[in-house]
Amino acid sequence: MTFREGGSFEGGRVRTRRGGTVAAGGGIGLAIVAFLIYQLTGVDVSGQLASLEQATGSSGGEVGEIAECSAEDANTDRECRLSATLYTLDAFWTEVAASEGIAFEIPEAESFQGGTTTGCGAASAAIGPFYCPADRTIYLDVSFFDELRTRFGAQGGPFAEMYVVAHEYGHHMQDLLGRMESIDRRDTGAGSDAVRLELQADCYAGMWAHDAATRVDPDTGRTFLVPITDEDLAQALSAAQAIGDDHIQEQSGGGVNPDTWTHGSSEQRQRWFTIGWNEGTLAACDTFAAGDL
Repeated sequence: MTFREGGSFEGGRVRTRRGGTVAAGGGIGLAIVAFLIYQLTGVDVSGQLASLEQATGSSGGEVGEIAECSAEDANTDRECRLSATLYTLDAFWTEVAASEGIAFEIPEAESFQGGTTTGCGAASAAIGPFYCPADRTIYLDVSFFDELRTRFGAQGGPFAEMYVVAHEYGHHMQDLLGRMESIDRRDTGAGSDAVRLELQADCYAGMWAHDAATRVDPDTGRTFLVPITDEDLAQALSAAQAIGDDHIQEQSGGGVNPDTWTHGSSEQRQRWFTIGWNEGTLAACDTFAAGDL
């Protein structure tokens, strides 16, 4: 997928943090951070955070923002692509929220390296992309996209990266709808609330993808993106497959244990992205009402 030539995206949509380190709180502080990250992302980072317990001092790093990007920049530069993708998501979800009577606010976003401080606690780049409901912000280190390919075996490509951003934006919509507060995210398993939450975010990402190439940039009167190709969809589906719980468990060298799942299987993640793509409605993405995931 590529952004249509001639378009441009205003700067300031995404703040940046460079050279940050995770503050050492030790003991209970680190345990709380690890717990929050697990609840929000399904990733157990207690080991990584524990290794920081003996750190001396901390730094917030250098804070800035992603500058204005052209469509051509967004097609070649990851941070510009992140900013541009968020603009397309803003436009899509603003309209959906208005049609559904949802009180809407645009989420903040931060691209960081090393570590950062969030409303959910200190975080390191090792945890991957996540959404923090406490400050309604999407956090990610764009180097994760390399890890998605090299560590998890995804095909990679621009649309795989955009899918990840759209998934995290989906969590923001769940937050606005009160879904994140209404479920038991401590429960695990193939049919758990945690899995249903993640699959719904995948479905929301599919909704956006279906709309993306037809969404018109109000500043130019032309669509943000050129038409989505089969290759684009394959990139997104490959990313969804790579971060399925069963695939990650297989890669870790252990057996597949559905009782411990927090995000869903590769097949489930691909399926619910496809449902969002094909159906394009919030009702179709109601994983909590689905008997069969």
